[in-house]
Amino acid sequence: MTHGQIERVSGPIVFAKGLEGSGLYDVVNVGEKKLMGEIIRQNQGKATIQVYEDVTGLKVGEDVECTDRPLSLHLGPGLVGAIYDGIQRPLKTMYEDKGSFLLAGQRAKALDDQKKWEFKAALKAGDPIKPGMVLGTVQETSSILHSIMVPPQTRGRVLQEFKGSGSYTIEDVVGVTELGEELKLSQYWPVRKPRPYAEKLAVSEPLITGLRVIDVFFPLSKGGTAAIPGGFGTGKTMTQHSVAKWCDAGLIIYIGCGERGNEMTEVLTEFPEIIDPRTGRSLMERTILIANTSNMPVAAREVSLYSGITLAEYYRDMGMAVAIMADSTSRWAEALRELSGRMEEMPAEEGFPAYLPTRLAEFYERAGRVISLDGKEGSVSVIGAVSPPGGDFSEPVTQHTKRFIRCFWALDRDLANARHYPAIGWIDSYSEYADEVKDWWERQNPEWLTIRQKALDLLKTEQRLQQIVRLIGPDALPDSERLVLIVSEMIKNGFLQQNSYDKVDSYCAAEKQIVILSLIMNFYERTLALVKAGAPLGQISALKCREEIVRIKSEVENDRLDKIKDIESRMETEMADLERTYRKVEL
Repeated sequence: MTHGQIERVSGPIVFAKGLEGSGLYDVVNVGEKKLMGEIIRQNQGKATIQVYEDVTGLKVGEDVECTDRPLSLHLGPGLVGAIYDGIQRPLKTMYEDKGSFLLAGQRAKALDDQKKWEFKAALKAGDPIKPGMVLGTVQETSSILHSIMVPPQTRGRVLQEFKGSGSYTIEDVVGVTELGEELKLSQYWPVRKPRPYAEKLAVSEPLITGLRVIDVFFPLSKGGTAAIPGGFGTGKTMTQHSVAKWCDAGLIIYIGCGERGNEMTEVLTEFPEIIDPRTGRSLMERTILIANTSNMPVAAREVSLYSGITLAEYYRDMGMAVAIMADSTSRWAEALRELSGRMEEMPAEEGFPAYLPTRLAEFYERAGRVISLDGKEGSVSVIGAVSPPGGDFSEPVTQHTKRFIRCFWALDRDLANARHYPAIGWIDSYSEYADEVKDWWERQNPEWLTIRQKALDLLKTEQRLQQIVRLIGPDALPDSERLVLIVSEMIKNGFLQQNSYDKVDSYCAAEKQIVILSLIMNFYERTLALVKAGAPLGQISALKCREEIVRIKSEVENDRLDKIKDIESRMETEMADLERTYRKVEL
């Protein structure tokens, strides 16, 4: 190990000398308490180190010890259901050991190396192997079957020795290659280096979240990237919570990056009690939490996103669809800004470092749908919350994020104030995945793309008409345009608005989503024909089926869609009665 000395301390940034033999991004132990840090700049033996722990009391002249290895995560059975900080310290274990507050230099093993796991071998001694190949499996939780893989950096190609099925700890050697490399149930991987894969695929299947405004209007694909920007109180965190609870990903990784502690507390207390609708068991059995709240060391906040994406890639290589919730990338960018200022770098826009776009790209571009080294298809979907000051979407983090994502769920302050949740605005939001997921949706309903576009066009028309209404009132509009206002309210209240506290409405199945919107648009087309035939708008507004359609979301369960047929039948009857009265209608 290389040893040096502290020359200067500037908050979480430490300047040290005597580290000529150290490499960039090597992990170091700083000071008497051996605080964990990482070399982020080298200049002729003078190293700049960002420290991931509280540096209070650190003195000039104290020893710095370089471990000669990059910051890496310990990957293996036991990750799912755990709660870590940004550098993979298990918070629950540390709380049980020392109490509620993290102590400087406090350590705990990321994975329990005493617990024995039942390993079911998939190979035998003498079999050829390659990087990424599955040696066997471990039932990590009732929901997750954990594949024990050959590490990507393994050079051996033959399984010289192999113990086979049995009960092992993560540190037990289960196999040895012809080159003498030991294979265990666990492995290490550097957080800043993307895990390799065989091939990157085009996205084709949507990540179903159960939120109608997302799934139908602004879909996100498995392997895609999305951003949720919005000011304080518009519902970024709650939207991510809802997506995490109900989306059809095989594994959820929730990164609380610089957010308030009470929000993470809510996650920690609520998630274990939520029953996964697909398995009937606790949601924590397919969730990993990374907590780096605003009162924790700022440098660990910077690395927490890389830790989360590394965990996601590990499970992706097992053939899983993984979804990451990063809340929020703005707080992560603020950590970059603070560290950059401490290093006396030249600031760019609003004080952020010039490399902010590069770091954002490094994070979002690790998402995707891939074929693993072992030939399995897996995906990593990234949903990043952005917290622009004052809700200003022109600020640097939001603008640079838009360059690297293809799905933008813009939260609207007016909708949030009107208690319309999720407050995703349909004017500023967009998704570039609609064409990619079209084939999947058209298997649910062949008219999906047409219905979706007509509904969006209707809402945009309604926004323009509302400007006229505010000036001269609704009575000045012709009945056909007043009908647009009525049907737009039906779309907003009966389709877009969703109640997360309602047992029926909290999650809406994909089939039910498109049936509701299709029924609303059918209502619009039939009533528009009636208006053109001379039917009074008052009679159309008084149709009983109109209120029934709006109430479908909370009154018809996902597995009782036959009830919607009854509502549709009653609508047809009411329409037919009006059509007989106004025979000019063209059927």
